[in-house]
Amino acid sequence: MKRSFFAIALLFSLHAESQLMTDSVLIEGHYRSFMYNTPTVNVTGGNLLFIMHGSGGSATDMIKRTGKLEAIAGKEKLLIVYPNGYQHYWNECRKYSTAAANKEDINEAAFFEAMIRYFQKKYSINTANVFAAGFSGGGHMAYKLAATMPDQFKAVTAIVANMPDSASCDCRLAGKAKPILIINGTDDKTNPYEGGEMFVNNASYGVVRSTENTFHYWAALAGYKGEPEKKSLPDTDPSDQKTIEEYSYHAKGKPPVTLLKVVGGHHDYPNDIDVYLYAWDFFRSIK
Repeated sequence: MKRSFFAIALLFSLHAESQLMTDSVLIEGHYRSFMYNTPTVNVTGGNLLFIMHGSGGSATDMIKRTGKLEAIAGKEKLLIVYPNGYQHYWNECRKYSTAAANKEDINEAAFFEAMIRYFQKKYSINTANVFAAGFSGGGHMAYKLAATMPDQFKAVTAIVANMPDSASCDCRLAGKAKPILIINGTDDKTNPYEGGEMFVNNASYGVVRSTENTFHYWAALAGYKGEPEKKSLPDTDPSDQKTIEEYSYHAKGKPPVTLLKVVGGHHDYPNDIDVYLYAWDFFRSIK
């Protein structure tokens, strides 16, 4: 009994030491802010994961979604950071975005580079193990990080987001293969699964590729041909009327590229999986 009490007390003590912090870096005249929970263990040489909110959202929105991932962060030597977009939006690759971040051409690369330096200096994270995941507009930002900063990010996950088509893209794509996980719903009206014009707050953000086109763009960069491996994930919540099909390319010496097709999914999260735990499992499997 004494040992059990000591273990519980120690666990509570470790949890109590973690504090939600807000800080910022000055980028070209703008203070760009981010939030994170202080680590309860030594994360020297550990992993850094950025999780980005959707258009109009905030870092606090995302923190509410990652409780299960935060619970294992210490064991995984994982430091999770929640950046805030400029005036709640990102300057991603959508040429026709009406957000101030896009119109003012906010320097997102400098922001993420500064945050990586910040956490390398403060906690000695391994800069070779930096990842990113984003929801909606944050998913578009994740694509931008992989497509324009491939040497700084090991892998990314994009949730309910398709890449813009060539006419609607204002980024210079590096064309470098990277591990990518895409999670999209077939009934999404905001980010149409089959591609087409995308609207945010009733404003057109231009045309996005289909999910299949986005998936095969990254697969082709990695040198994959033929059909991906397919499997159905367990339907753990039949009440949500969604099922998930996983399509994946993976081969020795090539970056994995995976699509979770949420059949019946909208511009939201599926209930059958925790997408952030799934993303971390994808990231940690990369050698």
